[in-house]
Amino acid sequence: MTGRGVRAVARIGAVADGRGGTALPVLAGEGPLALRRSRGGAVILVGAMSAPLGGDRLRIEADVGPGARLVVGSAAATVALPGLDGAAASYDIRLTVGDDAALRWLPEPLISAKGSSLRMTTRIELAPTARLLLREEQILGRHAEAPGDLTTRLTVHRDGGPLYDQELSYGPAAPAWSGPAVLGPYRAVGQLLLVDPDLARDPAKPLILTDSPKEGRATLTPLAGPALLVTAVAADGLRLRRLLDRGLGAARHR
Repeated sequence: MTGRGVRAVARIGAVADGRGGTALPVLAGEGPLALRRSRGGAVILVGAMSAPLGGDRLRIEADVGPGARLVVGSAAATVALPGLDGAAASYDIRLTVGDDAALRWLPEPLISAKGSSLRMTTRIELAPTARLLLREEQILGRHAEAPGDLTTRLTVHRDGGPLYDQELSYGPAAPAWSGPAVLGPYRAVGQLLLVDPDLARDPAKPLILTDSPKEGRATLTPLAGPALLVTAVAADGLRLRRLLDRGLGAARHR
């Protein structure tokens, strides 16, 4: 820890064990980033202290080797909180998935609390035959609370080339984030990215999953590659998760 926050890194290494399973030779966390393996074989991120606070610099690295299978979740939502000196925090995630490997990255939501400032970046490198299911959810403010400043960027490369790159900003420092062209009245936003080589043979078609002021709004969009994206906005985290799950169900039962 320094005067301006915590520096912590968590690392996960997954490799095929030669018997049809996956071994985890690397499973190491620091400070607030504690890692545990569940009975079902998934890796769970357990918050060992409140983080990210203003000034914190957190990083998670996961490397899924050829032929390995890895599921990563979290025990609870991550809450971005203000620090004592008003400094911004950063949360960086770096994921690498090898050939014939699969990663399911399914954390609980990130909550942007009033007064916080966080930049979250996720960068993913996929081999040509890698599979990925990634879920991101952001809740803007706790109950009856205005949000802090939040910027998220998701960048995905496959076979060395760009597949997806999107940056979003919300909160007082982001002009018009709550206007009708962005979130409007909604305070929960999320996306679900599915990358699967099988989609090259059977690509998805654009689909409006719902366009209801009460339920929320969600779409399924094919990407330029063997991938599809489900995006959704809703009034709260429960409705948001339902919409993302509906999108995943639609993708699997086309």
